[in-house]
Amino acid sequence: MTPATMQKMQPTRTRYWVVVFAVTLAVLSYIDRVCISQAAPIMSKEFGLDKRDMGMIFGAFGIAYALFEIPGGWMGDWMGPRKVLMRIVIWWSAFTALTGYTYSFWSLYAVRFLFGAGEAGCFPNLTKTFTTWLPTHERVRAQGIMWMSARWGGAFTPPLVVLVFQFMSWRNAFCLFGALGVVWAIAFYLWFRDNPKDHKDVNAAELELLKEASANAESHVNVPWSKLLASRSVWLLWAQYFCLSFPWYFYITWLPTYLQEHHHLTPGESSGLAILPLFFGGLGSLTSGFLSSRVVAMTGSLAKSRRLISCTGFLCASVMLVVAINLENPTMAMIAMGLASFFNDFVMPCAWGTCMDVGGKYAGTLAGSMNMMGNLAGFAAPVMGGMILKATGGSWNTFLYVMAGFYLLGTFTWPFIDPVTPINAD
Repeated sequence: MTPATMQKMQPTRTRYWVVVFAVTLAVLSYIDRVCISQAAPIMSKEFGLDKRDMGMIFGAFGIAYALFEIPGGWMGDWMGPRKVLMRIVIWWSAFTALTGYTYSFWSLYAVRFLFGAGEAGCFPNLTKTFTTWLPTHERVRAQGIMWMSARWGGAFTPPLVVLVFQFMSWRNAFCLFGALGVVWAIAFYLWFRDNPKDHKDVNAAELELLKEASANAESHVNVPWSKLLASRSVWLLWAQYFCLSFPWYFYITWLPTYLQEHHHLTPGESSGLAILPLFFGGLGSLTSGFLSSRVVAMTGSLAKSRRLISCTGFLCASVMLVVAINLENPTMAMIAMGLASFFNDFVMPCAWGTCMDVGGKYAGTLAGSMNMMGNLAGFAAPVMGGMILKATGGSWNTFLYVMAGFYLLGTFTWPFIDPVTPINAD
């Protein structure tokens, strides 16, 4: 085919189906991880668990997720995300279903640990698919759409779980949620290809559009760890994601219990208000993804725009969480907390976009290492929260002030991050 013919041909839009698969998986992953927060009061009563016990169970997911993030991302760089995503989705779906068969603290702890190990690698491998299937100018927007979908999946899980609980036990509900992942894994494996050139629906014009991106599909095993560990930006990227994730994990673990105990709401009332933080968070991701190009045009620099958006997100999230602490009306408090989550997720597309641009063909590994740090926070936050609540006689405000402090700390990382220079650049 001549260059003139290719120029006249309209590129197919097969690449957008990759975004569709990423969006549906993001929703499923958050349904599977958030549903336990709504079931926690029932589980605690049935198994005789106190706050510290439940905090440890929440943390079991976080520590396993963190430990297996780098191996999961590295496997995507090595084997390709097609095989890796199919395997990890079936794994975590199986342990979602097995949650319904637990009978004690230790059985529940073990199943949630293995569930977390299964989910690890999900978002690093989705990020890898974006680096190979999307041109550079579409990647941050795709991240914004994906994270909006993830958050909204989590946002509507509490009322969904309450509704499901009306028709079946909490045990059967976990089996139902697990089955959905198996369906996704089969459909994805049959449709997806690691390299766009291997997909029958991609025409020559779209392949030309993806020429630079598809070069990232090359498999490899030799990650330049010395460059990663010597990079100040990489270390600060890890630190900012820990600071971002520490408060965020409250929204998917302790929030229903907080609303029922601190604001004295019924489970039904709390499930309605528990939507707000993740719903607002989704809006924050979407807004950031679409605003990014305009801020680049204003500042004349992609690096400056990412720093500006991220610093704004961290600082405003800290302020809004302090406002939420000092509001007694539960609805107003949750609106303020929702705005804190909005600004939390304002940072997300910039952080994951940085992984794609800095990581290049090692994007899966770099994204996995960053998400590992976020999920170490996912382990630390609920466990520390349980300890704070037990030590202070149930002082939720103390716990929330600690979270606001982490947001404030994250503000000071981004001015020193280079979010655009690849680690393998000379």
